[in-house]
Amino acid sequence: MKSTVENLSPTRVKLAVEVPFDELKTSLDDAYKAIGAQVRVPGFRPGKVPARIIDQRVGRAAVLEEAINKALPKVYSEAVREAGVKALGQPDIEVTKLEDNSELAFTAEVDVRPEITVPAYDGLAVTVADAQVSDEEIAEQFDALRARFGTLTGVERSVESGDFVSVDLNASVDGVDVEGGSAAGLSYEVGSGNLIEGLDEAIIGKSAGESASFASKLAFGDHAGEDADITVTVNSVKVRELPEADDEFAQLASEFDTIDELRADLAERLGRVKVLGQGAEARDKVLELLVERTEVPLPESSVQAEIDWREHDVVHQLNHDDDAFAKYLESEGKTKDEFTAELREVAEQSVKTQFILDSIADAEAVSVSDAELTEYIVRQAQRYGMAPQEFADQIVQAGNIGALVADVRRNKALATVLESAKVTDESGNPVDLSALTTPEGQAELDELTDAEPAGYDHGDHDHGDHDHGDHEHGDHEH
Repeated sequence: MKSTVENLSPTRVKLAVEVPFDELKTSLDDAYKAIGAQVRVPGFRPGKVPARIIDQRVGRAAVLEEAINKALPKVYSEAVREAGVKALGQPDIEVTKLEDNSELAFTAEVDVRPEITVPAYDGLAVTVADAQVSDEEIAEQFDALRARFGTLTGVERSVESGDFVSVDLNASVDGVDVEGGSAAGLSYEVGSGNLIEGLDEAIIGKSAGESASFASKLAFGDHAGEDADITVTVNSVKVRELPEADDEFAQLASEFDTIDELRADLAERLGRVKVLGQGAEARDKVLELLVERTEVPLPESSVQAEIDWREHDVVHQLNHDDDAFAKYLESEGKTKDEFTAELREVAEQSVKTQFILDSIADAEAVSVSDAELTEYIVRQAQRYGMAPQEFADQIVQAGNIGALVADVRRNKALATVLESAKVTDESGNPVDLSALTTPEGQAELDELTDAEPAGYDHGDHDHGDHDHGDHEHGDHEH
C-alpha cells in the first residue's frame, strides 16, 4: 500500500491511497463466502458455490463491491496510522481507480486535530477569592444545623414569611382544570420560592381554611410556559422552634461534647470548602487564560458534533417532544437560532479547551496507567450513582473507553499547569493548590462543582486523536 497526504486546511487533510490487488485477497475470499452463503445454485450446497459460478450468476462486479466495502475501513485505518494523521470523526471516501486483478485507489478527506502552539504555561498568574471564613458564615451554618433538628408547632394566626404551611393547589387554563395540576396537603416553607411563582404573595396574611387565587406560569406538563389560574387553600400554619444552642444540642447533632467544639468543626469544614472553591476558581481562570492566548483552528465536524450532543442532551431531557422543546425555548425567551448560536459558542470553547489540553499532554508526555483509569471510572460511577463495573461495562459497550482515557490525560495535563501556576488570593497571599492536583483533590473539586472533566460541560465523548480511524464521538449514555 502506498499513500500520500495533502493538507487542505489546518484542520482537514486528503489522503490518496493505492492498494495492490494482492492485498485484497482476504477481502475477496470473504466476499465470495458471504455471497455464496446467500445464493442458491442447483448441485451445490449453500456456502460451497465455487467462485467462478458466483461470477457467472451474480457477477464479478458485485463481488468486487462487497470486497472493497469490507476492505476500505481497514485499509483507511492503516493509511492513517502510517501517515501519522490525527484523524477526527469519519472520512469522506471516494474510490478513484479500480482495475480488476491490478489496483485499487481511493481518496479520503477527513478532519484532523490541528497543530497548535500553546504559549508558555508555566507560571501563569491568577487571582482567586480569599478563603477566610467569617463569623456570619459560621453562624449561618450553625443555624442551618439547628433548623434540621427543629420541631414544627401549629399556631392560630395568619401566614407570615418563614412559616411552614400545608396547602391544596389547583391549576386551570382558560377555565379548564390542568391534568395533573392539582395537589393536596403540600408542605411548603413560606418565602422559599421553590414551589410556584406568586404563591408567597397569595398566602401571606391568610389563615387556616382561607383560600386565594393568583396567576402564574406553569413550569411543567403539557401546558409548561402557559399562564394558569391557581387556587390555593391554606390547611394549617406552623412555626419551626429551634433547639437551644448548648452542649446538649452539640451532643445531639454531632460527635462533639461541647458547642464550642461543634462551632470549631463547622469553621474547619467551611474553610475546606473555601479552599476547594479557590481550586475551582483557579482551574477555570487558568483555562480561560490558555484559551485566550492560544490560536486554535477548529474542525467544523468537531464543533458540530459537540453542538449536536448538547442539543440532544436538552431534547432527551424533554423526552424528544418537539412541542415541549418549543415551550422550553419560549420559557427561555430564545428562538431556535439563538439557542443554536449559544450552543455553538459554548461548543467552540469546549473543543478549543480540549485541543489545548491535548497539546499540553503531548508536550508533557502524559500517559494514563490502568490504575489511574480504574480510579477515574470509580469516581465517575459514583457521580452517576452506578456500580463501577456497571458503569465500565456501559462505557465499553458504547465504545467510549478511549474518551475516558482522554479525559484522564487532560485532567493530568491541567494539573501540571496548575502546579506551576502562581495563584494568589485577593489579599495578595500565595495560595497552595498542590493538594488539589492529586486524584483525591480532583475528586473533591468535581464533587464541589459537580463539574465534568477538564474543559467539559458534559460526559463521555471525545474530540481527541483517532489514530486508527475510530470514532469516539459515539454513543452518549451518561
